Amino acid sequence: MRRLLEDWEAGGKQGLCPIPDEPLPPIGTLGFRVQRYGMLEWGDLFTARQKVALVELGALVDDSKAIPRELLAIALDRTADGSASISSWLASGEEVKHVFARQALPIVWDFGESNYLAEASRSWASAIKSVAKVLECQFATPSFGQVQCADATGHPLPDSVADAWFTDPPYYDAVPYADLSDFFLVWLKRTLPAHPLLRDPFDSDNPLSPKTGEAVQDETKQGGGRPKNREWFEDTMAKAFTEGRRVLREDGVGSVVFAHKTTEGWEALLSGMIRGGWTITGSWPIATEMTSRLRARDSAALATSIHLICRPRPHDAPVGDWASVLQELPARVAAWMKRLQEEGIRGADLVFACVGPALEVFSRHRAVETAEGREVGLPEYLERVWQVVGRTALEQVLGSAHMGMLEEDARLTALFLWAHQSTEVAGREPAKNPKEEQAAAKAAAQGLSLPYDVVRRFSQPMGIGLDRWTGRVIGQAKGMVRLLPVRERADELFGRDGAAAAAEWIERDPQADLQPALFPDWETTQTPSARRRRGARSILDPDDALQGPDATTLDRIHAGMLLQASGHANALRKLIAAEQDRGPGFLRLANALSALYPRWSREKRLLDAMILAVPR
Repeated sequence: MRRLLEDWEAGGKQGLCPIPDEPLPPIGTLGFRVQRYGMLEWGDLFTARQKVALVELGALVDDSKAIPRELLAIALDRTADGSASISSWLASGEEVKHVFARQALPIVWDFGESNYLAEASRSWASAIKSVAKVLECQFATPSFGQVQCADATGHPLPDSVADAWFTDPPYYDAVPYADLSDFFLVWLKRTLPAHPLLRDPFDSDNPLSPKTGEAVQDETKQGGGRPKNREWFEDTMAKAFTEGRRVLREDGVGSVVFAHKTTEGWEALLSGMIRGGWTITGSWPIATEMTSRLRARDSAALATSIHLICRPRPHDAPVGDWASVLQELPARVAAWMKRLQEEGIRGADLVFACVGPALEVFSRHRAVETAEGREVGLPEYLERVWQVVGRTALEQVLGSAHMGMLEEDARLTALFLWAHQSTEVAGREPAKNPKEEQAAAKAAAQGLSLPYDVVRRFSQPMGIGLDRWTGRVIGQAKGMVRLLPVRERADELFGRDGAAAAAEWIERDPQADLQPALFPDWETTQTPSARRRRGARSILDPDDALQGPDATTLDRIHAGMLLQASGHANALRKLIAAEQDRGPGFLRLANALSALYPRWSREKRLLDAMILAVPR
């Protein structure tokens, strides 16, 4: 490498330095964690051996006569992506994992590396084969497109000329797209010097990818003289949607891809689309995400990308009546939910796929007003949408005739599990190898988790107070809500004496109310502040002695599951018999939860075993 640099300096430093010397983004840039470890230029991401090999391969690209240089340059970039000092090792495949296993550049303490000249993965030959596969598919298409670098808020196309408008937009500060793309740009510039597509058309002094107008939230940067804060991002997205509406024909169709799972992100996206003059007519989940990707593991990330389908809203669209919109909403959500479920869509994918049809009811009007003339904003309408989706889900899971009879903690648990379900092919179990099955079960043992924002959107419109059940049914930490595993409730439900003491009490008096056997340590031993921290209701008796919480149907089901787990079969049978005498609610909820829990979870196994103990 020293010889390469000496030759370049001896030649008067003509052209670009053979080793990428462009600076990395400053410390603190989203997704970048390597600068503090001495990596300050893009070339620092590679070892000396890797840099020399990439430079030599670049020279082969320059000498090529038989293959277009652009294709070889792409292959070189692919080789670099799998051959840097921050490439990790993929043990399951016994191969080198590429740098961008996720959309960031973190430090890697023990990196993997391929032999560039071998036939292994991430080698030069492997990169050539990958490019060739793309070409095979490309030439199978009947026509070719054109690529132009332009600002989405100022499109070069004239009005009403496009038949379709498609975009996969950025999301606030989730991914620093332009900064990350420089990883590839610095090598492309050296293999394709002076190429017209490898320059910033908006800033001739910028040696890297365009960033001035990039639609991301980054308060350290300026856009149009304004800091790129949240408000700037939302305004910019609205301008881009307006431009899309302008270039599309009146009978054209638009599609917007969205794969984020927070409802706040959805509200901002939908607001920009409606402000831009669009009517959302549908939303389809399409499997575009790899189930093995890092972000998908042990999370409730969308298993699919939601493609929102939209049409240009007529300029003379009428003003909608708020009462009529609300009247039409439930039937529209129920019909769409039924259709998606029949096609095997579950959980968060189903939730967000229902938003499109619900939005058509609202967005086909230029405005929606109450009888008093007050204009209804999108946030207010979306509150009703989440409420209708949650109520419809509960009705389908628990039955509309019995939904109102269930206590609040049962509704919260059922909604949580319903929202956590993943997309599966209808009538078929998800394909998983033993390692994935084991990892999923291990994660579930710690408690299934959902973003707080998602749980809040369901619970709040349904009158469910999350703080009331924190510490008893759920836990909250770092923006996530965790459904407590039943084993974590043993001490709370049975007290210090455990399941054995409760089993003895149940066997002795099975027809009595179970309440005295549950929460035995909660009567006068806890202060009001401790009770509130654990989420129980604070009810003082006349002597200011704090009473224990009332046992709910869910508490009694959890008690039965713990009796099953501890092997107290006689007590479990007597408990079930007593609950059957009480009414059908216990078994109905148990069966509903069994259908909602992941098939590999301990809770489902305990529920199924408990249900098998029911006398036939």
